[in-house]
Amino acid sequence: MAASPKYEFGGPIGATGIVFGLPVLMNVLYFGCNDVSGCPAPALLEPRSLTWPKLKEQIPWPQDGIWGFASWEVTGWLFAYYFLSLVLYRVLPAQHALGTKLRESGRPLEYRFNAFHATVFQLVGCGVGTFIYGADFPVWTFITDNYLQLLTGNIILSYIISVYAYITSFSVRKGNPEMRELAPGGHTGNLIYDFFIGRELNPRATLPFFGEVDIKAWLEMRPGLTGWVLLNMAFIAKQYRTYGFVSDSIVVIALVQAYYVLEGQYAEAGLLSMMDITTDGLGFMLGFGDIVWVPFLYSTQCRYLSVYPVHLGWAGVAAISTVFAIGLYIFRSSNSQKYLFRENPDDPAFANMTYIQTKRGTRLLTGGWWGMARHINYFGDWLQSLPFCLPTGIAGYVILPAGSALAGAGVTKMLDGRVVTQEGAAGWGMLFTYFYSAWFAFMLIHREGRDDAACAEKYGQDWVEYKRTVRWKILPGVY
Repeated sequence: MAASPKYEFGGPIGATGIVFGLPVLMNVLYFGCNDVSGCPAPALLEPRSLTWPKLKEQIPWPQDGIWGFASWEVTGWLFAYYFLSLVLYRVLPAQHALGTKLRESGRPLEYRFNAFHATVFQLVGCGVGTFIYGADFPVWTFITDNYLQLLTGNIILSYIISVYAYITSFSVRKGNPEMRELAPGGHTGNLIYDFFIGRELNPRATLPFFGEVDIKAWLEMRPGLTGWVLLNMAFIAKQYRTYGFVSDSIVVIALVQAYYVLEGQYAEAGLLSMMDITTDGLGFMLGFGDIVWVPFLYSTQCRYLSVYPVHLGWAGVAAISTVFAIGLYIFRSSNSQKYLFRENPDDPAFANMTYIQTKRGTRLLTGGWWGMARHINYFGDWLQSLPFCLPTGIAGYVILPAGSALAGAGVTKMLDGRVVTQEGAAGWGMLFTYFYSAWFAFMLIHREGRDDAACAEKYGQDWVEYKRTVRWKILPGVY
C-alpha cells in the first residue's frame, strides 16, 4: 500500500488558498495603503459605513477598471528588464560553482553566479541617470507611475513560469543525462499542490546566446532582488518630488535593504546549500515569491515613507542601525561557526565545545551558538528584518485636500498643497508596514519545523538526544 503523501502549507487546500489568494493580497496591500487618501484608506476604518463606491474614490483604482491593472506598454518594458538581466547573466564575469550532489545521479550541477555584478551595473546606470535628470529620471517616474501594472505583469509572469515548470517536469525520466530530478515532496499526485510546491528540483532551459540557465537559481538571486532595490530608489525619488526633501528614515531603510540584497548576491554561491535549491522544486511558491512577493512586499516601507516621511534624528538612526548590526552579527557568526564545524569539526575553535557523535559518523554541535538554540541563525535573520519596518514608526496617515487648516506634530505639507496627518490613522498603518516582519517570523518558524522533520528522518534517535540537549528552537528562553 502506497504511503500517504506528506503535505506542507495546509496541503491542497492551503496551496489553493496561496496560489489564488496571495495575488489578491498584494493588490489589497497596494490599494489599502495608498497615495490618494491614506494608509489605510479612511473608508476601511469605518467598516459599518463601508461601500464600494466610497472606497473606490479613496484608492488608486484605474479609470478603465480592472482592464487598467495591466498595460501592454508596461509589460513590454518589464520583459525588457528581464531580458537585460539575462544579458548581464551571460556577458558579465561570473563565478562557477558546483552544487550539492543530487540524490539520483550522485553528481552535482554546475552554476554560474554574477548577480552582484549585474545589480551593481544596473545601479550605476540608474545613478548616472539620476545625476543627469534628478528625481525625474524616467526609470523612477515610470516605476511609481505604473506600480500597479508592474505588479500585475510580475504576477502574470509568475503564473507563466509556474505552469511551464509544472508541465515540463513530466518529461523528467530517471537516469537522464541532463541530471534532471523531481523534488522529494513535489510529486504527490495532487495537481494544485504539486503546482504550488514545485515538481522538478532544478529545471533548466538552454537558450540561444545565453546558454543553459538554471531557472530557479536565476529567479532567486536576480530580477526580484534587484527589482526590490530599484523600487526603493524610485520611492526615494518620489518623496523628493512630493516634498522637496529626502527623509533620513527612507534613506536608512533603502541602505539597510540594499546592503541585505548586495551582501546576499556577493555571497551568491551560499545559495547552493539552502533548502530552496537542495530540496524545494520550482513551483508557484518560489516563482511568485521571487519576483512578486520579495520586490513588491519588501518595498512597502519605502512606498509608505514616500507619502508620509518620518524624521528619525541621529538617535533613531543609531538605534535602528544597532538592531540591524546585532542581527547581522548573530546571523553571520552563527552560520560561520556552523560551516566551519561541517568542514573541520576538529578545528581548535571547537576545542572546548560539546557535540553529539551520530550513528551516521557525523557530529551535531551542542556548544557555542548552536548550544543556545537549534536555529539561532534564524533569530539573527529575523532581527535584521526589524530595521526594515521600525523607521515607519507608529504608522498610519490620512491625506487631506490642499488648503486644509492643520498644523502641529505629525502634520506634513506636500509641495502641491495637500496635507498629510496621522490623526485618526496612527497605528493602523502598521498592519501594512510591519506585515513583512510578522510574515518573516511565521516563515522562519515554519522553516524550523521543516528542518526539524528532515533532521529527525536523517539522524533518528540522535536527533532526539540533540533536541533534549538543545531545548530551544530559535530564541533561547522564549521559543
